[in-house]
Amino acid sequence: MWPPDGDALRMRQRELAGATPVQWIPAGADLCVAGCWVCFPRGYAGPGRTGDPAWSAAVLTRGADLVDVQVTTGAAGAPYTPGMLALRIGHLVEQAARMLATAPDVLLVDGTGRDHPRRAGFAVHLGAELDLPTVGVTHRPLLAEGEWPGDHRGDTSPLRIGDEVVGCWLRAQAGVRPIVVHPGWRVDLETAVDVVVRSSSRCRTPEPLRHARHAARAARSRTAGTMS
Repeated sequence: MWPPDGDALRMRQRELAGATPVQWIPAGADLCVAGCWVCFPRGYAGPGRTGDPAWSAAVLTRGADLVDVQVTTGAAGAPYTPGMLALRIGHLVEQAARMLATAPDVLLVDGTGRDHPRRAGFAVHLGAELDLPTVGVTHRPLLAEGEWPGDHRGDTSPLRIGDEVVGCWLRAQAGVRPIVVHPGWRVDLETAVDVVVRSSSRCRTPEPLRHARHAARAARSRTAGTMS
């Protein structure tokens, strides 16, 4: 059950920040990696509103193979507020992820982990709700700061809040802007980076997230076509 309001969410985030679940250790190189993505109607700007229509997709990959794609529709639970993403899309992402026929080894999500005011961003929260290891991948940090890494694929540099390392920049591809990797539920930073590097091939965005983004946007386009 996702918290119904901001006070309940902040309480849950503090609980998750203090939790000490058993850390996940990948078993072999052939991982099943899922990715989840939510999109809203074209032209929307700003924080949005409660009830905004949404398309949520979850995909499952094994190596370079796309194994499963699931898409669902729904409505945003709240406007977007930094550090409170779960109120807006938590139920949407959970619903799509649970539609996958096979549970993944690890799930990638567009959200932060420990780079968060209460050290429990959406990647941490989602993993706890689904009981799955999770890794967050974003284009920029939320609160953390740190210099960009070198320009070779796989180069990293730490992102800190004060003296605490909460994530890292990762150069997924040489010559392009780095992404931010956030260790989520049951995943340490080294493992999170390994999963993202393994899941990235031609593009800056890891393949499971790229496939999920495409599936959600394609569903949105199909809906728009039926309404025209």
